[in-house]
Amino acid sequence: MKFAVLDFETTGTQSDGEIIQAGLAIIDHDYSISQIYSSYVNPGVPIPPFITGLTGITEEDVADAPSLEEMMMEMVPLLNDVVLVGHNVAFDFHFLQNALDRCGYLPFTGRILDTIDFLKISFPSLSSYQLGYVSTEFGFQHDRPHQADSDALATAHVLLKCLDELRELPLITIQRLSDLFAPEDSDFGWYLDGMRSEKEAEPIQDLDGHTYYRQLALNVSDWMDIGAPRNELEGNPLDGVSFEQFMDQVRSNLRDTLDHYEEREAQTLMFGSVRQALDEEKHLLIEAGTGTGKSLGYLLPAIYESVKQEQKVMVSTHTINLQEQLRERDIPMLTEVVPFPFKAAVFKGRGHYLCLRKFEHKINKREFATPKEDYFTAAQMIVWLAQTETGDDEELNLSARGGDFWETVQSESESCLGRSCPWFRKCFYHRAKHEAGLSDIVITNHSKLFTDVKASHQLLPAYESLVIDEAHHLEDVAGKHLGLHMKYFTMVHTLTRLFKDSRNGQLPMLRSQLSSHEKSVQWGSAIDQMFPLAVEVKDMWDRLSESLFNLLPERSDASPGETGQFSLRLKPSQKPDKWQALQEDENQIYVTLGDLIRKGDKLLLEIKEEQDDYQSDSLITDITGLLKDLALLKENLRFFMRMDDVNTVYWMEASGQFRSKSLQLYAVPVDVSAQLKELFFDKKKSVVLTSATLSVDKSFQFMIEQLGLQEAADHNRLLTSLLPSPFRYRDQALLVIPRDFPSLKGSVGDAHFVDMLVHSLAETAIATRGRMMVLFTSYRMLRQVYEPLKEALAGNDISLLGQGVDSGSRSKLTRRFQDAKATVLLGTSSFWEGVDIPGEALTCLAIVRLPFQPPNHPLLEAKSELLQQQKKNPFMKLSVPQAVIRFKQGFGRLVRTAKDRGIVIVYDTRVIEAYYGKYFLYSLPGPKMEHMLTEQMVPRIREWLDQPTDEASE
Repeated sequence: MKFAVLDFETTGTQSDGEIIQAGLAIIDHDYSISQIYSSYVNPGVPIPPFITGLTGITEEDVADAPSLEEMMMEMVPLLNDVVLVGHNVAFDFHFLQNALDRCGYLPFTGRILDTIDFLKISFPSLSSYQLGYVSTEFGFQHDRPHQADSDALATAHVLLKCLDELRELPLITIQRLSDLFAPEDSDFGWYLDGMRSEKEAEPIQDLDGHTYYRQLALNVSDWMDIGAPRNELEGNPLDGVSFEQFMDQVRSNLRDTLDHYEEREAQTLMFGSVRQALDEEKHLLIEAGTGTGKSLGYLLPAIYESVKQEQKVMVSTHTINLQEQLRERDIPMLTEVVPFPFKAAVFKGRGHYLCLRKFEHKINKREFATPKEDYFTAAQMIVWLAQTETGDDEELNLSARGGDFWETVQSESESCLGRSCPWFRKCFYHRAKHEAGLSDIVITNHSKLFTDVKASHQLLPAYESLVIDEAHHLEDVAGKHLGLHMKYFTMVHTLTRLFKDSRNGQLPMLRSQLSSHEKSVQWGSAIDQMFPLAVEVKDMWDRLSESLFNLLPERSDASPGETGQFSLRLKPSQKPDKWQALQEDENQIYVTLGDLIRKGDKLLLEIKEEQDDYQSDSLITDITGLLKDLALLKENLRFFMRMDDVNTVYWMEASGQFRSKSLQLYAVPVDVSAQLKELFFDKKKSVVLTSATLSVDKSFQFMIEQLGLQEAADHNRLLTSLLPSPFRYRDQALLVIPRDFPSLKGSVGDAHFVDMLVHSLAETAIATRGRMMVLFTSYRMLRQVYEPLKEALAGNDISLLGQGVDSGSRSKLTRRFQDAKATVLLGTSSFWEGVDIPGEALTCLAIVRLPFQPPNHPLLEAKSELLQQQKKNPFMKLSVPQAVIRFKQGFGRLVRTAKDRGIVIVYDTRVIEAYYGKYFLYSLPGPKMEHMLTEQMVPRIREWLDQPTDEASE
């Protein structure tokens, strides 16, 4: 079998582009790359500047190049009797057929394979399938991305790597894959079929690497075999060992394992504060800036505490990213340096774990909603099962539709068979729960912490001490969990899983499973009676969602497609005019759903008494779970529509893109501080809260009030600590304020403001050679600046990326920004925090406006009203502190390591003119601050950047 890996560079899309370069890599029968063909092509039309920017191919390159006919005369003989391969092959194949046709050749009729298909299945955990990213991950040389010969060669290497990976898989996995893709349906299926025959002809392979169970190869054995971290008989390793002695041993081991280990003053102080809080059973608020090493700062005292006292310490993070970082980076390192064995387990929400029973059922029954995509998702997961030890969906790179697939196979308490499940001993959720039970430290997230509280502590192992990282998000998450949050699709997905139509779905499937039972006719007709009810509920819910969406006004400052693009707060005292009619619609849903649920429960009860077949057991459990979900949704919708709780804020959000289908309903307590106090600060011995941003103007008072810690503070149960920054901010960061910059009213800039801003940003970007991030508070202003700035930078070879303008998620835009040489990135809300761009890639951060939340945000509005009732000033008590914390988060993007240097420009003159401006500047970790006229700014920035660092520090 010979492969020809093809890549074209073109002047545009499939419909109107011309080929400007062709590349072909030939892979021989022995899997060696035997030949590379490459040629420019004269397209006979001008090359758009965008294409030159992307590929580096200029008009000069193609001026004397062969014509399309001449190039095809050289290339066509190479395509004889080959399997054609490409990365996103449909694009190149379209151009090939078009060129063959125009030059008078017969169309290509051979087999076609796409490396993206191979990558998805061979490497289900890769975070991106983009050629440049994959080449870097696999360590291939890919010198000239977006040039045809370099792309073709890189694609050839990727194909060979995937084929190697597939050959290593257990035979049963290859057989399962080959069963999914019939050879007659696709060339991919044909290839797998060949691979299967080859593998079946080989002698029996090594069977030790995997566990084989019910026709699947797994990378895990029974979780019951996992034992405790230490032998009980040997006694406690910390008996008679003080914290100082423990830390001396750890530091000595750290010096031995890490070449560049250096003690940091801030981290040492953090060890002491966290230790004191845990030891004296007090709570602690501790602000630790970037570079402190705060994960170790709390993990080491927590390990000491939990092992010494033989009591678990719970650690909670806000983002899954940080959880993964602890799992993959910090815990493995601590395992090496802590002088005795200990165990730390990550335990997430149940929906993150795969339910093997549901997955087995789904692939055996081929229950696929969108066949083409679902086959690939199923295949990815079959391969992933031979690799994963956790069964955690964060490891998988699923397509957009893959998320819907996951929802049907995730673990759920409602549909768990427990010990009677044939997969129980292999179950990923029970494994994680078992490990958490044995562990000294359990790492979870804020969401799970609150889900556990709501489930009266049934989900997490018992704990007395708690460390909350990224604690500035705690209040937000508490509101969402202690309140209600409901999406349009939650209802729809649940209904469609019961009945996709009258023949498909869980209930029709139950009907066909019971067909041989003597009561099958009676049961079948009961199921048939339920179908019209489900259809009716779906129609009524669509109508109600549409009517609710029509009440929403559009927000001027949100980006299109953002969930909050349309938003409306609903006040119990001023219900909208038509609310009465909408409540009647809700009542019909309530009654009809109640009827559906009753009929379902009654039927399942009967079947359970009569039936003793495992197959229907698991289905009945799933359906019972879905009916419970519907019952909860019905009550939640009633609570929202009643709108009768004065301590709750009600609002709705949607995006313009999916309109009523993106509707989300919120009902959140205005003030969660009393609940946080009652649930955590009164109940737990010690709660340590840490983040890079907890203080405002060097004081913790704002957080103390928001989180319900006032009583603890009054009774001497609260410690606070503001750690010094490990960075030399005076040398590493320069903050510049152009004091004559025009001020701004509202969320949209007038022509003069936008003009000055674009001019100043362009000049600065040229001085810093791109490498600049601009943070906006309003999407509309980002749009105003985008086009004129793009033009101003185009002549200087600096490209521009805009959130919401250029496609891609936040992480994709960040990656593109990091990879590109000279780029300016414009971002709004989500770029203010959590984006990590260390080193050279980011030299300049421009903050256009202070990040005040829009005053009409429902929750902010309701909190302000509450403060006014208490005769407090909402602006100073709430808006300013919130904005300061966000401003500090934004500033924190700039200096990520001890070697970073950079500039921050604040275009909002309120920081020096308004009475509250000082809170923003005093809250920063001490950069050099200067204000000057706008025209003096760029020369000053140039001068500061040219200063060698050692002079700067004198």
